[in-house]
Amino acid sequence: MGRNHTQIKFILLGITDSPSAQTPLFVFFLLIYTVTLVGNVGIIILVRVSPSLHTPMYFFLTHFAFTDICCSTAISPRMLADLLSEDKTISFTGCMMQFLTFVFFATIECHLLAMMAYDRHAAICQPLLYVTIISSRVCWQLVASSYLFAFLSAIIYTWCVFGGSFCGPNHIDHFFCDEVPVLKLVCSDTHSSEMVIFAFVTINVVGTSMFILLSYISILCTVLRMGSAQSRARAFHTCASHLMVIIIFFGTGFFMYLQPSSSHGSLDKVASIFYTVVTPMLNPFIYSLRNREMKRALGKYGRRLFNQWQQRTVVSSRTRRFDVK
Repeated sequence: MGRNHTQIKFILLGITDSPSAQTPLFVFFLLIYTVTLVGNVGIIILVRVSPSLHTPMYFFLTHFAFTDICCSTAISPRMLADLLSEDKTISFTGCMMQFLTFVFFATIECHLLAMMAYDRHAAICQPLLYVTIISSRVCWQLVASSYLFAFLSAIIYTWCVFGGSFCGPNHIDHFFCDEVPVLKLVCSDTHSSEMVIFAFVTINVVGTSMFILLSYISILCTVLRMGSAQSRARAFHTCASHLMVIIIFFGTGFFMYLQPSSSHGSLDKVASIFYTVVTPMLNPFIYSLRNREMKRALGKYGRRLFNQWQQRTVVSSRTRRFDVK
């Protein structure tokens, strides 16, 4: 018999049980989390204040930056607290909500990456119809539908993971409440839940990655038919940053969730850290350093802030001199 879910508490074993390593890891991951917040908030602000970036691609990018912040925030604060605390218990509800939040925003990211690929496909393969295909209304409809679908998927996914009976050990061999370590603690049969989870992953991960792959195959065929080398180089450069994010995001995702259950081990923690903590930090750097429009907008905004600071300094110095006289 399973216990009342409200009475269940789990113990997160965390990244390491070595006391000497916990403080350095805390500092390291706190730095990563801070950079993640600053970088992604910076992208959102930069797109908002730069008229040249008011395009569908950067509209999707701001939502992607927002979901990066949310994914990281679902995991990092709890992980940081556990690195400094001896009490690593988490309630059943807290564990379930952490998983639900992470799955919700991670699913949105899958769909946003597919939308960004669709946007690049329309811009390169159908440039004359681009404004019609990717209108402002279409962008909002796509984003709203991704949030709705992700919410429904996350509810079903979470129910499959936490809907069973927990009557045995309560130690989760992970630094957050992830699917595989939680399912290992379920006493009841999980076969039907695992089938639903597999369908969920197939639709949201495999489905979106296949859509992205087909979009880029079509883009590649179009680019190779372009007459000038300069046009081809410009098209490849436009897609480069998006491709890098896709490879990192789906590469670690496939490694974690599409391998046999028996092969899950300590290496999963490393992959999970990269997927949940490091990748959200890298994305702003990839998009800003590999993107000419972002660098141009960042430089322009930086000069504007510097000029405003100079003007304030001049006005302040003149005011002080006037007061002295």
